Amino acid sequence: MRNHINSILYLLGAGMENKLGLGGSCYWCTEAIFRSLIGVEKVEQGWINSFENNEWFSEGVYLAFDKNIITLADLVEIHLFSHSSASNHSKRDKYRSAIYCQSTEQQTEVKGVLSVLQKQFEQPIVTQALLLNEFKLSPEHYQDYFYTAPNRPFCQNIIAPKLRNLMEKFKSKVKEEQVNKALK
Repeated sequence: MRNHINSILYLLGAGMENKLGLGGSCYWCTEAIFRSLIGVEKVEQGWINSFENNEWFSEGVYLAFDKNIITLADLVEIHLFSHSSASNHSKRDKYRSAIYCQSTEQQTEVKGVLSVLQKQFEQPIVTQALLLNEFKLSPEHYQDYFYTAPNRPFCQNIIAPKLRNLMEKFKSKVKEEQVNKALK
């Protein structure tokens, strides 16, 4: 019940244009990546869906960001380069590659960014710009999975390499001290 109430309250919050849902990889990985960015104010992970053909839930995160510090285009670009955004692999039911938008205006902006970024990929991007329907938090003990215990085997073997790649490609956008401390 707590998760459902929190999800509704979070979605009803002010400044919806500064919120975004993301899916495409394990929510622990996606959460760690976006918690590591300057200008991202809050990240929660759980299950997310859209409408019509995309109404089934898949793993994802829901975040709030300061658009004066990090832009929507920055977030979309980082998302595309932090998971297999040009691969329509067999796990897409669990890991839908999508950007969940708060409004049709935000969705139009995301589609434009995706179109521009397509030039940086050899294969077609499979990431969709969808309207957000629902977000349900995963259990409390999974929240902030990487930063609460970065020495877990999954964190070291799967998440840490993704954060190292993030540091290489988007260093100016990363909370460098936080990431380096966790990677030691």
